[in-house]
Amino acid sequence: MDPRITKIAEILVNYSTKVKEGEYVQLGGDPVCEPLLKELYRLVLKKGAYPVMKLGFPWQSYVYYKNASEKQLEHFPEVAMEEMKKTDAVIYVSGGGNTRQLTNIDPKLLSLRQKVVDPVSKERQKKKWVIFYFPSDSFAQEAEMSTEEFEDFVYGSCLFDWEEKSKELDRFVEIMKDGKEVRVVGEDTDLSFSIEGRKFVKGDGIFNMPDGEIFTAPVEKTVNGHIKFSYPAIYGGREVGGVYFEFKDGEIVKASAEKNEEFLKEMIGTDEGSKFLGEFGIGLNPGIKKPIKNILFDEKQDKTIHLAIGNAYPECGGTNKSAIHWDIVKDMRNGGKIFLDGKLVYENGEFL
Repeated sequence: MDPRITKIAEILVNYSTKVKEGEYVQLGGDPVCEPLLKELYRLVLKKGAYPVMKLGFPWQSYVYYKNASEKQLEHFPEVAMEEMKKTDAVIYVSGGGNTRQLTNIDPKLLSLRQKVVDPVSKERQKKKWVIFYFPSDSFAQEAEMSTEEFEDFVYGSCLFDWEEKSKELDRFVEIMKDGKEVRVVGEDTDLSFSIEGRKFVKGDGIFNMPDGEIFTAPVEKTVNGHIKFSYPAIYGGREVGGVYFEFKDGEIVKASAEKNEEFLKEMIGTDEGSKFLGEFGIGLNPGIKKPIKNILFDEKQDKTIHLAIGNAYPECGGTNKSAIHWDIVKDMRNGGKIFLDGKLVYENGEFL
């Protein structure tokens, strides 16, 4: 077995979720991830905890949405909710299969189901949890790399001393933490919003692996201006390219895309909260230097920012509620600037 699999498993169990004796730990994944799932199972047992394997198959979502009745789509998963309430930690590993499995599924069905299961997601967020994408053939193909190249890419973005990396991120939080007004300027972009009373949080490998970002929640109705994003945004297996937003008093008043514009507008209309921003983040992982059409990696890419429409994280002080949280990334290397209370603090992908 690749020794890097053992190292990742140790990070997920010992650092990200800090599994303790007697805890109930859900391990989720699909058959492609078996080498890592096996190692996670072993380590959780060694901790004296109780691992429960939640194995899924890549075809499940497609078969579900093609065959489920409206009654089934609207059915709340009570058993899953009760189990989540009794869970102490969740480690979820995805290995892919066909990454575009849901491309031709009606987005209304995806939106409906997301609303129904949202309380389970909210309950999970109260627990210790972490997500990791196993370097599978399908993810490598999406990233336009060989599997071996993609393995190096994934492990190169994850195998850090995260205790030290966490301390590095504190420096960037310190720069932003007392600011009240943010302005982002770049190509086809001039966007301003308040962060007064909000908190910048560091992404230091506790919930995502890889990680490496700082993020906050804009004050909901203060967002004004426009932004053009650099990279394709993937959501529900659908690729949306060339995304452009205009905001007025917090709300998206114009949304366009060069690819799959109707899907973008459908997702913005999911609920009242999906019309507003839930997150502003700055990517700071030096191991991620290019987008790979996987948001777990792309939003952490060094020298980028990202905005998420929809649900805000309460740990940032955000209040926006939505069944969706969709991050979209902008490259800041060529003239991108961030002003904090009128002072230039970030330019061309670097904090000054």
